[in-house]
Amino acid sequence: MILAKKVRLYPTKEQEQKLWQSVGTARFIYNYTLAKQEENYKNGGKFISDGIIRKELTQLKKSELLWLNEVSNNVTKQAVKDACNAYKRFFKSLANRPKFKSKKKSNHSFYNDSIKLKVKEKKVLIEKVGWIKTNEQIPICKYNNPRITHDNKYWYISVGIEVNKKQEKLTDISLGIDLGLKDLAICSDGKVFKNINKTKKVKNLEKKLRQKQRQISRKYEMNKTKKEGGRRCQFIKTKNIEKLEETTRLIHRKLSNIRNNYLHQITTSIVKTKPYRIVIEDLNVIGMMKNKHLSNSVRKQCFHKFRQYITYKSELNGIELIVANRFYPSSKTCSQCGSIKKNLKLKDRIYRCPHCGAIIDRDLNAAINLSMYKLA
Repeated sequence: MILAKKVRLYPTKEQEQKLWQSVGTARFIYNYTLAKQEENYKNGGKFISDGIIRKELTQLKKSELLWLNEVSNNVTKQAVKDACNAYKRFFKSLANRPKFKSKKKSNHSFYNDSIKLKVKEKKVLIEKVGWIKTNEQIPICKYNNPRITHDNKYWYISVGIEVNKKQEKLTDISLGIDLGLKDLAICSDGKVFKNINKTKKVKNLEKKLRQKQRQISRKYEMNKTKKEGGRRCQFIKTKNIEKLEETTRLIHRKLSNIRNNYLHQITTSIVKTKPYRIVIEDLNVIGMMKNKHLSNSVRKQCFHKFRQYITYKSELNGIELIVANRFYPSSKTCSQCGSIKKNLKLKDRIYRCPHCGAIIDRDLNAAINLSMYKLA
């Protein structure tokens, strides 16, 4: 099993400049490849293989794109491969249509060749950048897919490392987990993991973020000027606006880290109970996001990440993970008599069974039903 190891980098100013250059190159080549594929498809041509595009770029390096020689050749190679794979996945209906990467919104990352990646005591060698200090020692072994990323504050290197699965004694408990908005996760054993977005710390950060965004909006309005002979306005970006935008990026980063850390804590504590199987529901998150009243709350809960973390942690610990059918009526079924209450509404937080008279919390009832999913 391959697990990711993420280590922080401490580059010098010169090295940081080279890292940003590699990030910009990866984005440019990705967009160039995507534009080639789009144009070719509109003209009725077949899919262009990554080898043909790489040959074109090799010729362009000698004439028009001389600056590509300042960056590692593996950055351009992998960017072409990533764009071609994204385009293939779209036509196989495995992913959405690939979009062009924006300088502001896209993730800042690039690929480093695993063969040319060298490691010694708290240092790592990145091609055409040099030896960079790290906060901890990276284990010396065979690496998979090394990526250098920037999270709006620090630089990191992520590598995939082969890890052996744990062989632990599991209990005879089948654990059902119901995900929701009131509480993040409700387990069939009675454990409730609260919604971290309702805590004071997160609410204060979100309030601060809204204030900073309003300040940016007001400053843009103050600095806008009309173009000569036209109705369109031109917005002038000042140093104060740049500082405020940097502050908002750091708040976004902090909120993301808080939610991510909470998900790791929850999934680890669930796996530590050592059930022989875990049952979760297959949520239609895209459909839930269409509800304008709930879309923001659904986005903040990060249901996809929860499923991602519980999946790999279950596999690592030898626990069977079962994803219940999307149309399985876990909330409408009575966990005591098995009858289905068809007229159950979203606002009904207490489940009252009309047949056996059972009264139970709606989410706990769903979690118990999931724990019994496909059991004889």
